[in-house]
Amino acid sequence: MILFYFLVAAPLSLFIYMYIEAHRNRVIFDTVKLDRLPSAFENFRIFFISDVHKRRISEEIVNKAEKADLVIIGGDLVEKGVPMKRVEDNIKLLSTLGPVVFVWGNNDYDVDPSVLARTLLEQGVQILDNTSYCMKRNNDQIDIVGVNDTSLRYDSLKDAIRPCSSSCRILISHNPDISKKVKNEDEICLILSGHTHGGQIRLGPLGIAKRGGWYEIGKHKLLVSNGYGATHLPLRLGAPSESHILLLNR
Repeated sequence: MILFYFLVAAPLSLFIYMYIEAHRNRVIFDTVKLDRLPSAFENFRIFFISDVHKRRISEEIVNKAEKADLVIIGGDLVEKGVPMKRVEDNIKLLSTLGPVVFVWGNNDYDVDPSVLARTLLEQGVQILDNTSYCMKRNNDQIDIVGVNDTSLRYDSLKDAIRPCSSSCRILISHNPDISKKVKNEDEICLILSGHTHGGQIRLGPLGIAKRGGWYEIGKHKLLVSNGYGATHLPLRLGAPSESHILLLNR
């Protein structure tokens, strides 16, 4: 009888734990040192979130993050079946932190892209679709570069960096595979991505996709976020949900 209860309780406890891991509201705080960061952008704060999928963003992460100079949504804001009202609510909450920019992820095309784009634009979100924009402080500037999802072959890093004029460029692209296309002459110093969910369900070093975390690749740093939501099953193991505050320093 004891064995029977154990055989029932153990998988149930694991299921509950995995569900909790998939619905955590972690904000990871990191200081990111960039050699080419202009002095006027010292302590520039970025709030980064990716792979929201079906989740409602909690006020808890907004309260933890407190403020940001820029809010970046790294793709997969939605998936099939997510109502635009939820998108509006999530954007309104994120907008309390700072101005919001968005790049497309593969699951964002599960809904009507024109409807999603219109909803984002109505909420004041800047969509970076193989484009970039220049942020200026005093006499200094950095370029925020947004490239579409590489897994759908809609990406064009060449088009995105064409208008760039600074030597400090931050690249946002949903799929971390974009790092394989970056050349030294592109002057990218930081890449922010998601997509892999950190493997979502990992057994130690084993996972079906790239582990979340920081990578040094050539002359740029790459962040692969575990993401905030989950897909297929609302469960995680070894790759808890997360969002990020990045403090840029020279």
